[in-house]
Amino acid sequence: MDKIKVGIIGCGGIANGAHIPSYMNNPTCEIKYFCDLIPERAQAAVEKYGCGKAVTDYFEVLNDPEIECVSVCTHTNNHTRVSIDALRAGKHVLSEKPTARTYAEALEMQKVQHETGKTLNIGVVNRFRTTPNKVKEIIDAGELGNIYHVYVSFRAHRSIPGIGGDFTTKAVAGGGALLDWGVHFFDLVMYCLGDPQPRTVSGKAFSVLGVDIPNYVFKSMYPRKPKLDGIYDVDDSVTGFIRTDGPTITFNGAWAQNIGVEEMFIDFLGDKAGIRLNYYGGYTLYSTAHKTLIEVKPTFEEENGFQNEIDAFLRCVRSGEKLASHIDTAIITAKMMQAIYDSSESGREIVL
Repeated sequence: MDKIKVGIIGCGGIANGAHIPSYMNNPTCEIKYFCDLIPERAQAAVEKYGCGKAVTDYFEVLNDPEIECVSVCTHTNNHTRVSIDALRAGKHVLSEKPTARTYAEALEMQKVQHETGKTLNIGVVNRFRTTPNKVKEIIDAGELGNIYHVYVSFRAHRSIPGIGGDFTTKAVAGGGALLDWGVHFFDLVMYCLGDPQPRTVSGKAFSVLGVDIPNYVFKSMYPRKPKLDGIYDVDDSVTGFIRTDGPTITFNGAWAQNIGVEEMFIDFLGDKAGIRLNYYGGYTLYSTAHKTLIEVKPTFEEENGFQNEIDAFLRCVRSGEKLASHIDTAIITAKMMQAIYDSSESGREIVL
């Protein structure tokens, strides 16, 4: 069987750090194009990986009948337009997270996917990591009993990425801590619980610590230095309460807070047992047996989630199978995050 021809649209950090190496490791595919608005970035990818053609116009990729699928690794403000154009050109699409800047944009992507029948997966890579899948197995087996509540924490001291740049410009990124970090945590909750539907949302987003860019104090900054004359109009922290068809969810998230402790975890609270899922890998199971308190911290190898994600995407291009990262599941998180922002702006609970 001929190799699947792939186009990479956007050759920045996530492309070079995850997508491209994963495609290169898969023998069933071949990268034919590296596309980026910055010509030097696309050419650097050609030279680094020893394959493909460097282009600046993504329509050159989409108009090639040999191309079966593309990875959309652009800034968030381009996810919707590029993905829709690719779907309508007959290509299968893996678009990076978050799905889009707004729920309305995400709905348009889903609509076009349904119209074209081509695959549209979203880069919610945690669905392909070892730890979440082991936690999901435990939950699905009923070992936690009735899960009545989930607590989500994605909090760091002062970690605003590239303050003043694209990450902190709402017109480009769509949002701040919630869309950048929260998308992964909420998607993890949805995945482990079997994608329950959110029903009501009450939230508050804050833009506090980063607004005075020149005087923002930090220890280090990824991915780049501050842009002192740039824009900061996104949230740096967020909190709230969600009712779903399953358990309730409370959350606290912050790119930046005046507490010098990083807390990145999800607590699943059941009436038989509970689990703390650590975002960077591993989990702890808390239960009882023989009138004793049990604490279990299993050890296992954490597989490369990005490699698993790309391998699954390429497999579904040929098989037509619907992956857990399909737009039809990712749209649930998009709806929930939009409701958090809407609740914050309106000062009231949102009924979905």
